Amino acid sequence: MFWRNICLLMPRKYAPRILESGCKGCGICAHFCTGGVLEMSGEFTQKGYHPPRTKKGSECKGCRNCELMCPDLAIFVEEEGK
Repeated sequence: MFWRNICLLMPRKYAPRILESGCKGCGICAHFCTGGVLEMSGEFTQKGYHPPRTKKGSECKGCRNCELMCPDLAIFVEEEGK
């Protein structure tokens, strides 16, 4: 029982995953990111859009606002280490 409680209190790491093939570069995910983890990339996708990318040195809080706001469902947040 004790170890279960410790595991619940351990900090979790999250990472946003961007599906560039479905992204149209609208920037909504970067705008609603509460942790400021996402920024718009200067690179183009095959369709000619600027997808978001994660900023170096920033940590995702796992709030999933980007997931909820993306109109194309082109981004999701997953827990690292699972």
